[in-house]
Amino acid sequence: MTRWEVIVKYLGYVLLFNAFFFYISAAISFFLHENSLTPLLYSAVVCTILGSFPQIFVERIEEINFREGLAISVLGWILTCFAGAVPYFMWGGEFTFANALFESVSGYTTTGATILRDVEALTKGLLFWRASTHFIGGVGIILFVLLILPSATGTRSSIYNSELSGLSKLNFKMRTRQIARVIVVVYLSLIIIEIALLWVLGMNFFDAICHAFATVATGGFSTKNLSVAYYDSVWIEVVIMTFMLLGSIHFGLLYGTVTGNKMNVFTSKSVRTYIGLMFLGIIVVAAKLTNDGFYSWWTSLRYASFQVISLGTTTGFATVDTPNWPILTIIIIMYFTIQCGMVGSTSGGLKFDRVLLFYQSLKRQIKLVLHPSGVYITKLENVVISTEMELQTAIFFILYLVTLFVTALLLSSMNVDGMTSISASIATIGNAGPGFGKVSSLGNYSSIPDAGKYVLSINMLLGRLEIINVFALFTVLTYKK
Repeated sequence: MTRWEVIVKYLGYVLLFNAFFFYISAAISFFLHENSLTPLLYSAVVCTILGSFPQIFVERIEEINFREGLAISVLGWILTCFAGAVPYFMWGGEFTFANALFESVSGYTTTGATILRDVEALTKGLLFWRASTHFIGGVGIILFVLLILPSATGTRSSIYNSELSGLSKLNFKMRTRQIARVIVVVYLSLIIIEIALLWVLGMNFFDAICHAFATVATGGFSTKNLSVAYYDSVWIEVVIMTFMLLGSIHFGLLYGTVTGNKMNVFTSKSVRTYIGLMFLGIIVVAAKLTNDGFYSWWTSLRYASFQVISLGTTTGFATVDTPNWPILTIIIIMYFTIQCGMVGSTSGGLKFDRVLLFYQSLKRQIKLVLHPSGVYITKLENVVISTEMELQTAIFFILYLVTLFVTALLLSSMNVDGMTSISASIATIGNAGPGFGKVSSLGNYSSIPDAGKYVLSINMLLGRLEIINVFALFTVLTYKK
């Protein structure tokens, strides 16, 4: 039986967490005398009231079951996205309801796709709120909430198990609250270090905060219309590339590297393969750009490195517009946008570990075809992978690609051109942000019809929630014993 009063109580925690950042954003608008103060303060107060009522009227619950944990996880994300759209819609400007919801979903899911033609027209308060949605969504608001939940182990475990995929737990050998603490500590440490580096390299403090939020969350919202290209600084690009990569690597391995654990970035075969493949992609893209006379070798390497890492980690920052690049480079970057970063990171997409597991499973199946009586196992990081997890991975692949195809088909039916339809579908379900065609690196999604924006908003949420959780919740809600 699903106890809705329990679900509502924990959704209240989610609203209160959002309210905290609404208040900070409102304070910025207040001190700078901006016209976004009222929308932000109104959103903060409403979230505070709605979030507080369940804490007052619903008794403390010591245990929740997995179904309730699943509902809290999925509905928490949906509720958050609608709450985050309120200040945009109230402020006006380019924000119709469809645009406000799209921008909010894009921020929380760390997609980084925007409908804004002029980002710099936003007030500082709204820019901070926009960056905050990346901060909140990057590591997952649900994991932040885990740290403030009551001490019942079953409660945390139920929500945690519904929030993280099975593969991402392989490198964690600790209890749920410890895992949540490790993830948040690594996340905050990376952000603080990047803020300091960007500030030292010439960014103003406000921009450094916003870009660090977006980088480590692998989100991509910038405070500038030209994104990172605005700064035209190789060193700023190097810092951002470094932290985009770190944000796309399993946080458990990053923690292990700092603490001297034997499971760390340097001992992980998956990390070495992931970075090696990305390096190969950069070299091929740079070589093609140079060979076709687009730029000199070093300029090609600079642009190729940033764009491949940016989209390959699902961040979406840009230093150059790419719609006119050779088709080979576009296909390579599209592949990385589908593959994306590693499980246990802030990155979206299929996840490199799943791609690697799929390859290992394929090798096992080929061996079984050649030697039917043989006994073979699939390993990842020296851990034996169960047949059940292999099957889950295969099902996820199928669901992911079907969702991608259906989304592209729906956009095409709205008279969106082919390249834009396909790349927008890939970029949104992978939470990467920019694509090609009309939604290229320095472009935006303003030309997409409102119906298309709703479709892509759903696509972003499906990508962030890893599809299966949404279907599982639907089954829970419709199941009658």
